[in-house]
Amino acid sequence: MSVATASSPLVPAEHIVRGACPHDCPDTCALRVTVRDGVAVKVGGDPDHPPTHGALCTKVSRYPERTYHPERVLTPLRRVGRKGEGRFEPISWEAALAEIAQRLQAIAARDPQAILPYSYAGTMGLLQGEAMAGRFFHRLGASLLDRSICANAGGEALAGTYGAKIGMHLEHFAEAKLILIWGSNSIASNLHFWTFAQQAKRAGAKLVCIDPRRSETAEKCHEHLALRPGTDGALALALMHELIGHELLDADYIARHVAGFDALRAEALQWPPERAAAVCGLPAEVIRALAQDYGRSPAAAIRLNYGMQRVHGGGNAVRLIALLPCLTGAWRRRGGGLLLSASGWGRPHVAPDLQRPGLLAGRQPRTLNMSTIGDDLLHEGSPAFGPRVEAVIVYNSNPVAVAPDSARVAAGFAREDLYTVVLEHFLTDTADHADIVLPATTQLEHRDIVLSYGHTWVMANAPAIAPLGEARPNTRIFRDLARAMGYDEPCFADDDETLARQALPGLDQDALWRQGWLRLPVPEQPLADGGFPTPDGKARVLGPGDAWGVPTHVPPHESADSAPALAARYPLAMISPPARHFLNSSFVNVKSLRSIEGEPVLEMHPDDAAARGIVDGARVRVWNDRGVHRCKAVVGPRARPGVVNGLGIWWRKFAADGTNVNQLTSQKLTDIGRGATFYDCLVEVAAEAGDEPADAAAPGHATRAAATGALQPD
Repeated sequence: MSVATASSPLVPAEHIVRGACPHDCPDTCALRVTVRDGVAVKVGGDPDHPPTHGALCTKVSRYPERTYHPERVLTPLRRVGRKGEGRFEPISWEAALAEIAQRLQAIAARDPQAILPYSYAGTMGLLQGEAMAGRFFHRLGASLLDRSICANAGGEALAGTYGAKIGMHLEHFAEAKLILIWGSNSIASNLHFWTFAQQAKRAGAKLVCIDPRRSETAEKCHEHLALRPGTDGALALALMHELIGHELLDADYIARHVAGFDALRAEALQWPPERAAAVCGLPAEVIRALAQDYGRSPAAAIRLNYGMQRVHGGGNAVRLIALLPCLTGAWRRRGGGLLLSASGWGRPHVAPDLQRPGLLAGRQPRTLNMSTIGDDLLHEGSPAFGPRVEAVIVYNSNPVAVAPDSARVAAGFAREDLYTVVLEHFLTDTADHADIVLPATTQLEHRDIVLSYGHTWVMANAPAIAPLGEARPNTRIFRDLARAMGYDEPCFADDDETLARQALPGLDQDALWRQGWLRLPVPEQPLADGGFPTPDGKARVLGPGDAWGVPTHVPPHESADSAPALAARYPLAMISPPARHFLNSSFVNVKSLRSIEGEPVLEMHPDDAAARGIVDGARVRVWNDRGVHRCKAVVGPRARPGVVNGLGIWWRKFAADGTNVNQLTSQKLTDIGRGATFYDCLVEVAAEAGDEPADAAAPGHATRAAATGALQPD
């Protein structure tokens, strides 16, 4: 069997095509797609790619099932029912493009800012993500989108501290002697990191998981610190307190490579373990022991992940944790340091004008935050806000399912006067609200280049099969829309091969496409001697331009400490980590994966369940002022006392009551980065009964229901 490349002159009946997983995952695996007579029959991991080493997660190994799913959208569709019903009729591409152009031109004649693109990481590819889409919306002058929903707090905090989103080489975790897995269920969401952590464990390393949930990863670690949600910054400060008190600092590294340490030292000394223990819900002696382990380890590594920054104080918490290896000099040793994101290693190699921002021609459109899409779609418009949103173009995202406060989101997309176009593979919750649905290709059907945020390799994806039905790549769809709008700038004629050459002008394109990946030119121990990409080469305590002040613990928006009256009504904190066999809302409609998950569940600690008369497997009602969600209770040790875990993200249409956990989450934002606060959420839970509890009819709840029209009476 041969391996097909971009330059293969002949393609045999059975061959392998090199690809790259496009999904929002740090692993960014190298794929080998087996194609037989033009049909993709198998997707496997590439054994020659060092981070992938031949293994794939269960989700992506089922990619042919997703690509050939009987419910794939394979022709353009026009809505014939009410918004949300999902009733459509097929139309031609010519008719769809003509209608979209006519509607957008009419809106743009009034104010192009009334048109909003909405996209995220349905694909992480440089081409099928924003290369041509960015050109289209810049030329149009549409509103800009603050893509904040996942990682903004942590990303901006890390870049503000280190100068860029950079970190350890993934492979070096195998050489660590202590690994803190902080805010990550690595077995489910970072499989290839876990294999290196297991190598370190077999060599004698200690693994510590810091996570409110007793996840599959926590079960496999030597120690699990189940802290309260949103208290990671307090824990980091207490660790610093102990490092300072026991003289476990690398004074030379601090003096040469850290700016602002004296201010940080003063703040950390205000946080003895007893104070942090009261905030975090951990024993003080456990915090002390962890500090000793971390400070004395010959090679201490932190795998920080984005779950812990989806709270009010997420940005400050990341700043504090990112400074820990700088205080101990862990960066000096292979196997020491921190990894949250490695995307900053690749970003300088991307052409800065790939999306042609010059097409704005001096215009400065407003920016809307994707995490507040519910409120923004229901806004009537004002001088401060700008025009009311009249049209949304959704691609690479499913906001009705994934955005917070989804009753508001659904109500916004249900507006009959909102013109909505969705580029999709399936009729998702969002596509059900579209006026036009355009069939997009999957990763097996198009060309792309993918940068990783979890390792230091850039990946190439060659199309393995021809597009099914009438599906088209995002790049072609936006080229076609530009043509229908009358845009004749030469950049809209660039095909995907041209875009690929433009995307990474400084890297060896021939080598990239020949082997499917290319290692980025990152030093083996990039921060061993400082050299942070900041103006003075030092890690920054106070942030860029000293603008952020000293990092500290910022309490959650919703907790007993910060909102005692709210906590009296809703005493349980809820986090919503991903179900193991879903990736955000992708793969939810793959039957084999959905059958493994079963149905939406809420994990509860036995003490919290017993206090409410709830038994394992019972139907429960979870609610707060934003809405009500019904699901099945799973009572057991995965939840810590006082915290419930609503596993997501189910499509709303697959839930018995038409909701998912985002019915309960908030549109409030993080301290840094304007990010979403999914894990900063108070709720109450009761066994399902015929009537709502009295609290559900509280004034805030009733007002919310009246405002959105989305909460249905029971």
